[in-house]
Amino acid sequence: MNISNLDLRAAIMHNMQGSSKDDVRHTIVDAITSGEEKTLPGLGVLFEMVWQEADEQEKNKMVDCIHQHVQ
Repeated sequence: MNISNLDLRAAIMHNMQGSSKDDVRHTIVDAITSGEEKTLPGLGVLFEMVWQEADEQEKNKMVDCIHQHVQ
């Protein structure tokens, strides 16, 4: 698979494929603690995956949490 021909979502998914839970946690923590703008799209893709799999109660909880932090 040639990553240069993939869109951003597919490239991020390809890079995360086969990751352990610890790898996923490390990726998220590293992206957040680095403070680098370039990590934001990857976090967005991971959030999108969570959102798409969440039921309405989980979505409401995420919205409430985000809303509290942006007030």
